[in-house]
Amino acid sequence: MRHDNQLLVLTHLSQLLTFITGFGGLIVPLVIWATQKETVYNMDQQGRKIVNFQLSMLVYSIICIPFVFVIVGIFGLIALCLLSFIFPIMNAIKASHGESPKYPLSLNFIS
Repeated sequence: MRHDNQLLVLTHLSQLLTFITGFGGLIVPLVIWATQKETVYNMDQQGRKIVNFQLSMLVYSIICIPFVFVIVGIFGLIALCLLSFIFPIMNAIKASHGESPKYPLSLNFIS
C-alpha cells in the first residue's frame, strides 16, 4: 500500500461537486474509494466515512423536505447545507496532515 495524502484530500474535496454541478458529491468519492481502497493507505477507512456521510446527508435532506411547509424544514436544510460544505473542507485539511476525519451525524450504512 502506498501513502497518498493528496488523493485522500481530493476524495474529501470531491464531495463539494454537489455545490458546483448539482450532483457528483456522492458518486465521485464512491468511485475513488471503490477503485483505490486496496492500494492507498487509509483510503478504505476514510472512504467509508465519506460515503456514510453523504448517504446520511441525503437521508436527512429527504426527511427535511416535508417539513419545509412548516418552516422547520428550511432551517434543517440550511444546517445540512452548511455541514455538507464545512466538514469536507475541515476533513481534507485533517487528511493532508495524516489525521483521521470525523463527520457528525453520520449514520453507519457501510461498516
